[in-house]
Amino acid sequence: MKKKDKKNSGYDWQFTSIGGAARVKITSGEDIRHLGELDKKLWTVLSCPTNGLEFDQKSLNLMDTNGDGKIRTDEVIATASWLCSAIKSPDNLLKREDFIPLSEFNTETQTGAKLLASAKQILSNLGIEKDSISLAETSDNVKIFAGTLFNGDGIITPASAGGDEALSSLITDTVACIGGSTDRSGVEGATAESIEAFYGECADYKAWIDASLADKENIFPFGDGTEAAVGAVEAIADKVEDFFLRCKLIAFDEAALDALDVQVQKIGEISAGSLTAQEGEIATYPLARPDKEGVLNLEEGVNPSWQGAFNNLKSAVLDVLFPGEKTLDEGMWKAILAKLGPFKAWQGAKKGAKVEALGIDKVTSILAEDRKGALLDLIAKDKALEEEALSIESVDKLVRLYRDFYTFLNNYVSFIDFYGKKEKAVFQAGRLFIDQRSTDLCIKVEDMGKHADMAAQSGMYILYCACTSKVKGASMNIAAVLTNGDTGALKVGRNAVFYDRDGVDWDAVVTKIVDNPISLRQAFWAPYKKVGKWISDKFGKSVEEKNANSLAGLTAEADAATSAPVAGAAAPAKASSFDIAKFAGIFAAIGMAIAYLSTAIVSLAKGAAGLGVWKVILVLIGIMLVISGPSVIITWRKLRRRDVGPMLNANGWAINAASYVRQKFAASLTSMAKYPKLTAIDPEERKKATWKTIIWSLVAVIVLGLGFLYFTDRIPGHPFHKAKVENTEVSAEVPAEGETVPTAEIDG
Repeated sequence: MKKKDKKNSGYDWQFTSIGGAARVKITSGEDIRHLGELDKKLWTVLSCPTNGLEFDQKSLNLMDTNGDGKIRTDEVIATASWLCSAIKSPDNLLKREDFIPLSEFNTETQTGAKLLASAKQILSNLGIEKDSISLAETSDNVKIFAGTLFNGDGIITPASAGGDEALSSLITDTVACIGGSTDRSGVEGATAESIEAFYGECADYKAWIDASLADKENIFPFGDGTEAAVGAVEAIADKVEDFFLRCKLIAFDEAALDALDVQVQKIGEISAGSLTAQEGEIATYPLARPDKEGVLNLEEGVNPSWQGAFNNLKSAVLDVLFPGEKTLDEGMWKAILAKLGPFKAWQGAKKGAKVEALGIDKVTSILAEDRKGALLDLIAKDKALEEEALSIESVDKLVRLYRDFYTFLNNYVSFIDFYGKKEKAVFQAGRLFIDQRSTDLCIKVEDMGKHADMAAQSGMYILYCACTSKVKGASMNIAAVLTNGDTGALKVGRNAVFYDRDGVDWDAVVTKIVDNPISLRQAFWAPYKKVGKWISDKFGKSVEEKNANSLAGLTAEADAATSAPVAGAAAPAKASSFDIAKFAGIFAAIGMAIAYLSTAIVSLAKGAAGLGVWKVILVLIGIMLVISGPSVIITWRKLRRRDVGPMLNANGWAINAASYVRQKFAASLTSMAKYPKLTAIDPEERKKATWKTIIWSLVAVIVLGLGFLYFTDRIPGHPFHKAKVENTEVSAEVPAEGETVPTAEIDG
């Protein structure tokens, strides 16, 4: 049903009722052109996220102009306005084509004219001559800008130097030392910021080197070997400091010697195995055996795990500062540390490390030539083409939205794609197969726990599944809605298979279930299933109790039978394997049951004869309605209120209108398996089928027999027609002995 509305706008909008709400229909380019005039209260969606949708991600990002991850109505309106100003006929947006004829650009507007010029530039750069431009041609920036020196992104590459080898080398060095930015041509290049940083690093590095040259003797006491000397000292410094401290403690109290020296017990504990494997343990022992003298012997007595480091210290430092010395005391050690202090301070103040790999000579040459200004001039030339380059990128935006925008409107202004049969909605992630059915209403979920809390308000039966794909090497969570069939076999942990919109299969496991009614059929049989389950549980419990009691009795009798008899006592009588009294009782009970069943059948037949077959049928139907009616009514009301809105709200959407999933539409979302009529191959299955046929045949015979008796009883003259007994009184008195009972006269 279509309606028009002019109350809130001068434009003549068309409406249709879908999913329990009136929605605007976008059926023409004029509808898109006037989208800004549509009252926001009439939009189905007010905001949607840019992630988790089955939609071109770049198109979503282009519409999200403020980059906050949400597309709001104002951004949709702005996109519609821009598109309508760029092309001549907005009606072509409904075609969803991925190319635009050059003649379709609206040259009467500044936007359209600029985009047409850029489209022609793109085709020229690609070396293509044609009268249209497609998405395949606009989406590859690398090809478009591959042969250009400048492209407006503020990034220069070695090619931007235009053959100047010195400038090209500077750009290469800048990228290597500072890091590069990807140019529109796909090559790493330098920006104004990275060029400034490069020259700043060069200046700092040279100043740092100059500082060392001004105080060379003090900073480099070992000449070119100073850095090696520092390394040798730092490698063993902690161990040397530890040795002198132990010596001080022993000098303070000689009784501490045993505790501070290498303990024989520890060596004994590790000596049984390979000492090579205990290198780490040995390295924890003191550098040398401490004593109260506090002198380290340079020729012997060093911990073998530290011998190599000690030799490096001796050759790089001790033999240079104290040649011929055979011992090292704490004073000498402190002198070594003081000697290396200036070098370590200079190293700590190091600057320009990023250009150190170039070497001081090249850095000095770069600073002397001072070509920074020339590089910044290249950046300025590149930026001068920024507007033109952005216009080239805008052509890609135009072609992309030319293809996608109408689809987006059908999932935003209205839910035409969701309720229609031709397209799937952008929030439908794929199809889940489980329990002999498939469901098309599957939505990607980021936070399963948070989503389930709100999605429960939808009234849907939801299976939350964790999905993994070896093909894509990815994982995700989905919320799959079942709208048909039964739920008895569905449990947490059940495996399933999910197919995404690309047709790739994912392993799925049910991790959570939100339980809600699925169908009226399920509601109708629910009371009987509950009663059946209750009877089954009670029966099972009773059988288990009787079985336990029987086993206990048998165990007790077996214990009594195997116990040793008392001397002189009579042997216990052997229990009879057949107890006639028990079996008589059992047969009597069976007989009573059969008699009761027969009486019930006769009563049913008499009731049928009294009421009539159709009345009996109506009574049975009434009983079933009394039992199933409340469940069906309650379920019917719940099913009518099923709404996909809360599920989308839980995913970050702002749904503005009810989006009900009524029964007929729900049946199309979940497809049940259908099988042809088959004949069982298994003999046992054929036997079961035969018994079922016999049982149902007997039921049919009984029903037909009752109907036959009922109808023939009312046909005068028929052999089975019941005779009427008129004016006959039957005495309840018992006749006296010798008296005869008068015979009643039978009429007819």
